[in-house]
Amino acid sequence: MTSREEFEKREESFISPYGLPSSQSRGRVRGEEACPIRSDFQRDRERIVYCNAFRRLKHKTQVFLSPLGEHYRTRLTHTLEVAQIARAVARAMRLNEDLTEAIALGHDLGHTPFGHSGETVLKEIYSGNFSHPIQSLRVIDILEKNGAGLNLTLEVRDGILKHSKGYGTIIPESKREKACTVEGQVVRVADIMAYLNHDLDDAIRSGVICEKQIPERCVRVLGNTHPDRATTMVRDLVYASHPENGELKLQITDEVHRAMDELRNFLYHNVYRSPQVHNEFVKSKKILRELYTFFLQEENETIFSHELAALEMPNHNKSRSKERSVCDFIASITDRYALELYERHFFPSSLV
Repeated sequence: MTSREEFEKREESFISPYGLPSSQSRGRVRGEEACPIRSDFQRDRERIVYCNAFRRLKHKTQVFLSPLGEHYRTRLTHTLEVAQIARAVARAMRLNEDLTEAIALGHDLGHTPFGHSGETVLKEIYSGNFSHPIQSLRVIDILEKNGAGLNLTLEVRDGILKHSKGYGTIIPESKREKACTVEGQVVRVADIMAYLNHDLDDAIRSGVICEKQIPERCVRVLGNTHPDRATTMVRDLVYASHPENGELKLQITDEVHRAMDELRNFLYHNVYRSPQVHNEFVKSKKILRELYTFFLQEENETIFSHELAALEMPNHNKSRSKERSVCDFIASITDRYALELYERHFFPSSLV
């Protein structure tokens, strides 16, 4: 018996009936020989951590663009906080922690530079169907490893695709919106818990809002500090969730749910739509729009091919249009690289 097989046998003894043991994975798009040491979900987690797209998250915006302070969240630190919350919930519920962590670490691989303004502008100039969860699957399946992809398990891919909720229901009722595993459903909720806490924290740190502005219900129900709010949300999810019709139904009590919704609305109107944040997003949309147009032009084909090679991304071909390749490129670059490209191609330079 290999080390992996021994681990999978132990795993089946402590994972609850509602979790997914590694040995029961539906496998990968392309079949592979099993690792003698690591389970499939452990391999997925490591493939994500070692990929180029994961490293680029450290220079992608969460809320505040190119923050000068050392303590503001980036897309990478957001991802790590989601993974920490999701794994804590998974452990408490006796779910598969490796599967949960792999989904959490990969959930934003396809996120654009400049936060959601990048996603918005690609919806406007490329396709109304563009979204970062779908783009994350493109990263996983097509763009990484210069076109070879990461070939992750179907359960991890499904959890990444269905992690996003926009401003919809925190825990959806529709099966179409739910991940096929409870672990994937946990990541969706953990994503919300993470950004509600750290976006509020960063907004106070930046001076966009002050603590006195936080709605009274949110303070009373959730707490007045980051640790208090996180503990309240996680504890409520763990204890309110229950079996129903042979499945584990994730649930949050009405009181905590209302407080989370109110906090989300507060952040939307007072932080994300604040002049300090929104005005910078308008500028960033202009940058990405002009870069997109620049790289589509035939005379810049050589420059574009060089940029794709530098990011170790596949070039366009018969199965991938130039517009699709430029969209993939724009979605993949970091904030600072976008600014560098814009300066290089649109700012005048000295001839001497």
